[in-house]
Amino acid sequence: MTFFEAALQKQIVVRSLKVAAVVGTILVGINYGDRFFPPDLSGGDWVKIMMTYCVPYCVATYSAASTMVADKSD
Repeated sequence: MTFFEAALQKQIVVRSLKVAAVVGTILVGINYGDRFFPPDLSGGDWVKIMMTYCVPYCVATYSAASTMVADKSD
């Protein structure tokens, strides 16, 4: 099994989305919480917020897929 095959498995995608939702929300709250009330976010801020969710998704996916590939090769 290749890394990309593992990364696209449904169980890894779902788990990574859950991790991204929780961790991303915490990070957005820390970084932008003071600018939500009253709303003071620019278009660039919304792009950064979306990227904030991408980072934990990528980390969780990399970790899980790497583990699966290593386990299969042993």
